Amino acid sequence: MIEFRNVDYSIQGRPILRDLSLLVNAGETRVILGPSGSGKSTTLRLLLGRVRPDRGQIFIDGEDITQVKVERLRQLRQGIGMVFQQGALFDSMTVGENVGYALLEQNDDEDSVEARVRETLRRVGLDDELIDRMPDEMSGGMQRRVAIARALAAEDPKILLYDEPTTGLDPQSAERITDLIVQLRDTLGKTSILVTHDIADAYKVGNTITVLNEGRVVFDGPTSDLERSGDSFIQQFLAPFRTAVAAAAKRLQDAPRQAPPLRGGTT
Repeated sequence: MIEFRNVDYSIQGRPILRDLSLLVNAGETRVILGPSGSGKSTTLRLLLGRVRPDRGQIFIDGEDITQVKVERLRQLRQGIGMVFQQGALFDSMTVGENVGYALLEQNDDEDSVEARVRETLRRVGLDDELIDRMPDEMSGGMQRRVAIARALAAEDPKILLYDEPTTGLDPQSAERITDLIVQLRDTLGKTSILVTHDIADAYKVGNTITVLNEGRVVFDGPTSDLERSGDSFIQQFLAPFRTAVAAAAKRLQDAPRQAPPLRGGTT
């Protein structure tokens, strides 16, 4: 579904990504992990066509997006749902307007748009009666669910992208957001990429992990193999989180295949 092939990207001569090759199969959830400045979020910007690589090719469902015209790129973006850092909701819009604004650009039937918005809010574990609330009347965890609902609402996307989806949340809210992402992974079968620096999130959510260091891939494989990597950077990166890694690995081993049901409500 997604392939980066020998991609280089730099800003003002400073390399951000170097010879990035990455393959994400249909239905797979890939985590891109690494320290700040390693190029994680840049991969999402490239995939959305917001920036162009200096070298290499980027494929979505077999189509090289580095070669398509602007109109075709716009069409391809409609099949991608994006959850931005901190949610990035519009403060001046209600929850319903945030979730449905892209739908209204494509469909002037307000009743059908509202029905879709309510359905999507329920899908992410929120009461659809929150549709007229303003974002600042909600907790951080609820706002993040609204952001995920917005990504899901338009065009029933084939691909979901999450950029640091738990950043800034308290531990309980972060846990519920990752529960939601796992639930969507297991029930909807979307192809997903989640960018994070959080080890626990990576182990919980990803089928596979790609680790970046200074723009280069230093690990690419099943989540269960990460801790066994002999790469010195990987071991150094994991060292401060050794207890969390061991706990996350045990949860991964013991967890049932089906995620727990969503819990609607207040976080």
